[in-house]
Amino acid sequence: MELRLSNDDTVAPFEAKPAAWGAVFALSLGAFALVASEFMPVSLLTPVAGELGISEGQAGLAISVSGAFALFTSLFIAPLAGRLDRKVLLLGLTLMMIVSSTIAAFAPNYTLFMVGRAFIGVAIGGFWSMSAATAMRLVPAEKVPRALAILNGGNALATVVAAPLGSYLGGVIGWRGAFFCLVPVAALAFGWKWLALPAMRPEGGQGVGAVFRLLGRPAIALGMAGVSLLFMGQFALFTYLRPFLETVTHAGVTTLSLLLLLVGVAGFVGTSLIGLFLKTQLYRTLVVMPLAMAALAVALMLVGDSVGMTAVVLCLWGLVATAAPVGWWTWLAHSLPREAEAGGGLMVAVVQLAIASGATLGGLLFDSRGYVASFSLSAAILAAGALFAALAARTARGQAR
Repeated sequence: MELRLSNDDTVAPFEAKPAAWGAVFALSLGAFALVASEFMPVSLLTPVAGELGISEGQAGLAISVSGAFALFTSLFIAPLAGRLDRKVLLLGLTLMMIVSSTIAAFAPNYTLFMVGRAFIGVAIGGFWSMSAATAMRLVPAEKVPRALAILNGGNALATVVAAPLGSYLGGVIGWRGAFFCLVPVAALAFGWKWLALPAMRPEGGQGVGAVFRLLGRPAIALGMAGVSLLFMGQFALFTYLRPFLETVTHAGVTTLSLLLLLVGVAGFVGTSLIGLFLKTQLYRTLVVMPLAMAALAVALMLVGDSVGMTAVVLCLWGLVATAAPVGWWTWLAHSLPREAEAGGGLMVAVVQLAIASGATLGGLLFDSRGYVASFSLSAAILAAGALFAALAARTARGQAR
């Protein structure tokens, strides 16, 4: 998951004041805990399914449920955020992270496990819908880029370590222990926010109507379709990567953890490098990335029985897939420079719906037809995403003339 702009926070005018860096780092730690919690099931799919007596496709719905609740929260938190102090709201969302991981760790059955995932979904939608604008209120105007980089650093770090660490911990202390390890991290973030965040008075925000009115613009609608298909195709494959690696590549726990670590490290590198391309080739990059991911999905089916070749393909997948959302956030800032908050809220909703849909469709096919069907679906959706990115580029160029 990448940095998301708010649809509900109107950033207060910057005042001459000292930067609250402690509060910014507290938000970054919260982002780390949140992203790690969001994607923990990806690396623990097989043991969760085995102990709860469900299929791996049903276990994959843990991603879908959190995505669905994040979707609704991102759209409807605006009225709530308009009435509550931002500090109180952020603390409440952090507490929800703690509750979610605790429920998931001790859930005696599938139903309660999914309740825990619903809680993390609410935290995801609420946090990402207001965190960036909140960070902007903590520092002077000239320090905002650095503050946002620090906040996104927690997200990037979790992307690198969450999957391999979850896989490793699952093998050592069990999947329940791996989920519970997130509780002290979230608790530390809660305490740090409590001490470091200043009181932030509520301010008027934009409602749901303002967000959806953006879809009336053809270039924006096509772009949102492109980013939706990107995430849908990505998670139709990535959610079921562990059972694929176990059954087709025959990777043990150690090899599995190393492969997932390679994906994360490659993703960190890709995120660092993509800015070089976005400066001059924004739309071309948005088209090429989903095409590359579609080709890699096909390649994974062809070489999946070889550990070495699979490692190469997964490195390339991580390099492109992790960096792709950065390209779309750059597109958003370029396309909606004065409405980035409303556009960001719309993108949060679109991305979460896409993640839920991709994980669900991929799980249904994985259970009924096997990995070839779900990975083929991923490739087809990603190719369609490239088409919509190209259409968005063409429409934007036409409007600029």
